[in-house]
Amino acid sequence: MSLSYSSNPTKGILARLTVLSDWVAGSKAQLQVFMASVALVILPVFVQAPLVRYFPWVSLVMTLGWLGLGWYLMQRSRWQVWGDLIIGFGWIWLTGTIYWGWLRWEPVVHLPVEALGLPIAILCLRWGWGRVGSYFFLGSLLGTAVTDLYINWMQLFPQWRQLMRVDPEYASTVLQAAATSLETDIAAGRAVVLVIFLLVATGVALTTSRQLAWWAFGGAVFSTLIVDGLFFLAAMVA
Repeated sequence: MSLSYSSNPTKGILARLTVLSDWVAGSKAQLQVFMASVALVILPVFVQAPLVRYFPWVSLVMTLGWLGLGWYLMQRSRWQVWGDLIIGFGWIWLTGTIYWGWLRWEPVVHLPVEALGLPIAILCLRWGWGRVGSYFFLGSLLGTAVTDLYINWMQLFPQWRQLMRVDPEYASTVLQAAATSLETDIAAGRAVVLVIFLLVATGVALTTSRQLAWWAFGGAVFSTLIVDGLFFLAAMVA
């Protein structure tokens, strides 16, 4: 009896691992799109951000490269999904270049500029073309809206403007001031609310459908947590 009892938990664990393994094997394409979406949202933080500060026109021209690469890949059935995703990324790259290259001193226009690609995404969805890239763009835009909401909620627009205008060597001082203002129960409570919202949005996207477009949307939304976490960490250690 004791041997049978002790083996049951092991069998249960093995059964769950088998189910998980089968699910991963059957969801390879979905997981690849999800991870690629996460990476493509994080990429501009390390590549585009420093580029547009000194060479905004170079970043602007690179948009043509992203869109061209996406179009090229979409013409090939094997790479169609990746081309679709890259085209969606191209619109994000374009709007990010416009804002962070020339308008970064004014946080009020951040979301409207980032949303310039919204009509294109809507038209693509209406025409039944570029679903993966369009959903990816929409997920990224939702994440941007949540981030801007929190910054405005915490009345950090003055620090945003100051951070964009000071020399890099003084940026840490501004970040420290911003981090100090977030060390309150109200700031933590509001952050928890928005984190839960992003997690729920990600979960809904991943469980709503097996379509790759939804997984691209979920990856873009989830990546907001990573990017915002990196900025918060940078502010805390500044």
